[in-house]
Amino acid sequence: MSVNMNLTRAQFDEVMVPNYAPSAVIPVRGEGSRVWDQEGKEYIDFAGGIAVNCLGHCHPALVGALKTQGEKLWHLSNVMTNEPALELATKLVEATFAERVYFANSGAEANEAALKLVRRYAMDKFGAEKDQIIAFDKAFHGRTFFTVSVGGQAAYSDGFGPKPQSITHVPFNDIEALEAVFSDKTCAVMMEPLQGEGGIIDADPEFLKAVRALCDKHNALLVFDEVQTGVGRLGELYAYMRGDVVPDVLTTAKALGGGFPIAAMLTTKEIAAHLKIGTHGSTYGGNPLACAVGNAVMDVVNTPEVLNGVKHREQLFRDGLNKINDKYDVFSEIRGQGLLIGAVVNSKYQGRAKEFLVAGINEGVMSLVAGANVVRFTPSLVIPETDIAEGLARFERAVAKVVEA
Repeated sequence: MSVNMNLTRAQFDEVMVPNYAPSAVIPVRGEGSRVWDQEGKEYIDFAGGIAVNCLGHCHPALVGALKTQGEKLWHLSNVMTNEPALELATKLVEATFAERVYFANSGAEANEAALKLVRRYAMDKFGAEKDQIIAFDKAFHGRTFFTVSVGGQAAYSDGFGPKPQSITHVPFNDIEALEAVFSDKTCAVMMEPLQGEGGIIDADPEFLKAVRALCDKHNALLVFDEVQTGVGRLGELYAYMRGDVVPDVLTTAKALGGGFPIAAMLTTKEIAAHLKIGTHGSTYGGNPLACAVGNAVMDVVNTPEVLNGVKHREQLFRDGLNKINDKYDVFSEIRGQGLLIGAVVNSKYQGRAKEFLVAGINEGVMSLVAGANVVRFTPSLVIPETDIAEGLARFERAVAKVVEA
């Protein structure tokens, strides 16, 4: 494989907008849960492109789907539909509560569509004054101006001028705080069933039931942002399937394409009817290439073997991280579900989660953070057990380096 060594990290600063600060490492090849950089150094991938590469790198089923579709049809406008989009929408409807699907390119776009839908639904049925959207502190719903305003992290939404109005934030898992702001003016609640960027914080089952009950009482819609938790990440196809609470609208992206950009908003026939012709759209939404890959992802992931395997791999990660912690005493808690795992640094290492990430890169293992105090792991759902063991061994060496520094 040829590598262009003339392309360096320094060129990023010369040609790219400086809103990212990428590592010095430039990966050039991936296979399964292993990645190689320009220098030929190998890494175990516990990051998965932030919960995107659900089947690792270059999975044969996904590569095959892309190649086959690439020789048939690349793009059509939404003046026409296409076979891969119809096939994927049918699979999503058959596998979930949903009756209707809208395709987009990213989680932010799917969430934007959901937010516009709930506002339009409320306006059509109850009038313009029913416009309040309730969301939660530390939530993350994307980077468009509407979604970043609904997300509960001011650092992402401040500094761009006047924000969209009638958005209320309350603490996650706080039923009393939620009840205090709910009224007949509330049109929707948007939430992650397990907060990702906010620190790997799971929704309490009783809290979920309270949210659903309040939505029903006040004729409000419940939107589940499953951009990160969906498509097998927690050991169910979607996180809502863990319990009895079913949303009215669900958004999905990231793992849906296994690395190829695609997203979807799922809802019921009755609610979907309020996005009439011309009220919303996406040039690339439902792209045949993306949907062909999405079909392959669904065929592989939505099986007992893969979903049950996620739960088994979760235990391997928990056992391994707890063993590391027994030796080095750096984490106060290992939390999360499935293969969305957060190792929370203890008081001695407050604000230093990224140091573990950086040390991991140096030792040949890729991880993430979720805020300043949580090291996050979102590997492939089918990562081999040998790669888990090797990656954790490398991560232990990284922990030792941080502790000894």
